Parts: sequence; C-alpha cells; structure tokens
Amino acid sequence: MKINILLYDQVTALDVVGPYEVLARLPGAEVTFVAERAGPVVTDAGPLTLVATASLDEAGPADLVLVPGGYAPPLRPGPILDWLRAADAASTWTASVCVGSLILGAAGLLRGRRATSHWLTLDELTAYAAVPVAERVVFDGKYATGAGVSAGIDLALELVARIAAPEIAQSIQLGIEYDPAPPFEAGSPTKAPGPIVRFLRENRNLVVRL
Repeated sequence: MKINILLYDQVTALDVVGPYEVLARLPGAEVTFVAERAGPVVTDAGPLTLVATASLDEAGPADLVLVPGGYAPPLRPGPILDWLRAADAASTWTASVCVGSLILGAAGLLRGRRATSHWLTLDELTAYAAVPVAERVVFDGKYATGAGVSAGIDLALELVARIAAPEIAQSIQLGIEYDPAPPFEAGSPTKAPGPIVRFLRENRNLVVRL
C-alpha cells in the first residue's frame, strides 16, 4: 500500500511521526514523505527537521494521502493545494491531523463533509463548507480527520483497522505500547481547568498561526 505524507515548512513533527509509526507497520506499506522540494523540512519546533524523500512533481499516486498540521499551514492557492487535489483524485483514503483538515478544506475537499481539527480551530472548518465535529477522529466517506496533534496516532490506528483488520491495528498498538495515561486531566477543553483553557484561547499563537 502506497502512502504519501505531506511535509511543509513549520509542520508539526508529532502530526507526522505519530501516524508514521503506526502506518509504516501496516503490512505492505510503502511510505513517501512529500514536499514542494525534496530535502530537509524545518518543523514548527525547529531546529528539528524532517526529510522529504520526493518533491510534489516526483511523488506518484498513493492509496493513502496524509496531511499533517503545522504552525503556519499552507491555506492559500499554490502548488501544495494543487498537488493535494490531484493526489486526492487518485487516493482511496485522504486523511489529516490537527489543522491539516483546514488544508483539506482549502483544497475544496471537505465541502458538506463532517470533519474535526484542533479544538482552537474547529469552528474555522465552516469557512470551507465543512461540518465541524468535536470528536477525536471523524470519518466521512474516504476522508478521515484527526483532532489536535496526538490524535494522529488514534487516526492511524483507525485507518489500519479499516484498511487491514482490527487485529492488525491492535497488534501495532501493542507493539508501540500505545497505552495513554497522562499525568493531568487537561487533554481537551472539556477536561482542562478553566484558567488553562482561557490562557490558550487568549494566546492561541502559541499553538497555531492562521
């Protein structure tokens, strides 16, 4: 199964690496990291970099296209959105993590579809005629969207269960020992203390820049 994962300047590393650690273990998986140009791509927590193994022009069609989020996602018309529309036309699955769903929306792929995003940007999906859903993972047809950052692991496991089998997804989950037990009940705005939620709403530039 061919999998293309999009990279771009200021991409969020965990949005990429979390799903990759799951999807790369899918039997027969062939993963390609794609960017406008092949080579190093600086993440939003630089100096950490990821390496694109193919340019947009070099990347062939894939069964699964994954679009991660980032600090400054490419939402304006340009080569990335053009490539994404063409890649989606050939894909069996098109997926996103965090504000990657806004990139799907900007490419015109989520019109009338249910989708999720980071909780700070969830309502912005309406600008792209999508239907915001406050859930960790949302499927609508061939489109699969994950909420903020760490939800990419859940998204990937759900995809593996649908593409292969629940047993394979469970085996991968056990293999990577994905058994979350966070030290604080602060992982969503419905659980986090009010002052923490207000702080992030007032300082959203610490999380996303749109």
